[in-house]
Formats: sequence, structure tokens, C-alpha cells
Amino acid sequence: MSTALSTTRWTGVFPAITTKFHADERIDAEGTMRHIDFQIRNGIHGLVTCGSLGEASTLTLEEKLEVARIALEAADGRIPVLANVSETSTREALRYIYGANKLGVAGFMLMPSVIYVADAREAMLNVRTMAEAAQKPCLIYNNPVAYRVDLLPQHMAELASCEWLVAIKESTGDVRRVTDLRNALGERYQIFMGVDDLAYEGLAIGCDGLLAGVGCAFPRETVALFDLLKAGRHQEALTLYRWMTPMLHLDVSTKLVQNLKLIDAIVGVGTEHVRRPRLPLAGDERAHVERIVRQALATRPKQYQSVA
Repeated sequence: MSTALSTTRWTGVFPAITTKFHADERIDAEGTMRHIDFQIRNGIHGLVTCGSLGEASTLTLEEKLEVARIALEAADGRIPVLANVSETSTREALRYIYGANKLGVAGFMLMPSVIYVADAREAMLNVRTMAEAAQKPCLIYNNPVAYRVDLLPQHMAELASCEWLVAIKESTGDVRRVTDLRNALGERYQIFMGVDDLAYEGLAIGCDGLLAGVGCAFPRETVALFDLLKAGRHQEALTLYRWMTPMLHLDVSTKLVQNLKLIDAIVGVGTEHVRRPRLPLAGDERAHVERIVRQALATRPKQYQSVA
């Protein structure tokens, strides 16, 4: 492995940022920049653009490049900006990677397959092809719950010969997978927990970081959870985690985008404009989220509170 890649150690809280829109569904560049700056000032360690939470499926390739450009401008070198690659064909993925590299992203999050349910042979070749085209550090996003493709520890071992693959976003929903990966591969990859309501559990058994959703609205609290666990202050971390957990459950939903954008709006750090076919929450669904967030704000631990 090259010296540059062997020293790439992404750790900490990397929010999968929401993409801000105007009411007419145009990208809200100013709102997106403002939200990114808020998160950076509250201590996040990196970010990922245009993931599932960033409504990638509703954006054109050119729009996703525009969001990456906006994020890079907002970050201004303070943290690494990773671009998520979620094109439906390898050909388009390589075109996107080329464009994002020209912009200067620090690396990529790679989705093994999005719509087509690839088998392991196909998924591994797709990941390897994208990583070798990127020639930058890459994180593999393994989410069989949403995308029905599961790269098992033995597959990650096979991919380990690709020097550009440095990290895994672990989103199987089974926290036991973290230990299986460590037993099979040691420290070959950094492992990020990608399921919000497994954040404590993942960090407690050795994850290097969090790919956070609710962290977009509560960045300082999420960073505090990471810092407390890494410092071995487990009881303090558990108390904070229990406060956060009702909100963290809202990330594990087919309505995660609407849920988390409503959280942003209630907290006052964004709007809930989404792109159709999504619609803002209404009725009982909306009232449920509002109750949870209002309760969280009423009991918010002051010592960890994010600053505007």
C-alpha cells in the first residue's frame, strides 16, 4: 500500500449531509453551505455528499457534482469532503468520479450496486473498478437492507488487495458484523457505523467513526458521543446516547429523508423541502416526529449542546 494511503485514517463523525432545496426543488446552495458550516463549527470530522439521505436518487449526475462543489467551498479545507458514488451503471459512476476528482474531493464513498441486485462477483468488480478509477481513498458502503447487496467479510478480504479501499460503512443493521470484520481483517479497514441507532454499540466494540444522519442537526452532541466513548467514559456516553436514541430511530426508516429534514427544520438549521415523489410528513407521522424532537430539545444536555 502506498505511503499516502497507509496514513489515510478517517475517524470521527462524518455526517451524510442532506441536500437543501428551495420550495421549487432547485438546489439551495446558500442553505447547503450554511448547514455545512454549522456542522463544521460544531466539530464534525468530515462529511459525505449525496448519499441516500442526500436524495441522490432524485439528482442528476451534474447536480451531484454541483453539491460536491458547494460542499468543498463551504468546507474550505477544514475537513475532508467525500463524494458518494451511486450511479446505476459503472460507466456513469466513472464519469461522476472523473468530475468529482476535477473538483478536488478528498475521496469517495462507493455503493457496490444501487438498483440492480448484483451478486458478489459483480459487486466486487464494480467497487474495485470505481476505486482504481478514483485513485483516491475510498469507503465501501455496505447496506444490504436498502440495496439488497451484501459484501461479507470474505469479500472485503478479497477487496483488500486494492490499495484505494481504506474504509467500510457498515450498515447491515447487525452489530456483530463489526467484530466479524475485525476478526477477519484486523485493522486493514477503518470501520464506520452507518446505522444511527447502533452508534454506541458500534463505537463500543471498535468502530473508528460514525456515518451520521441525526448528527446533521445535532453535530456537537454526536461528536461528544464519539469523544466520550473513545475516552472510555462509557456511562456518560450511555446517558447521552439514551437521550438521542428516540431521534436516532428516525434514521432507520423509509422516510429517513423527511424525518431528518423535519428535525433540521424544528431545530432551526434547515428546511424540510424535498424532491418529489417524496413529500413532507403530514398527519400522525409528522406529529410523531415533532413529539420526539420537542421532547429532545426540552431535555437537551447543555454541556454538549450544538451552537448556532
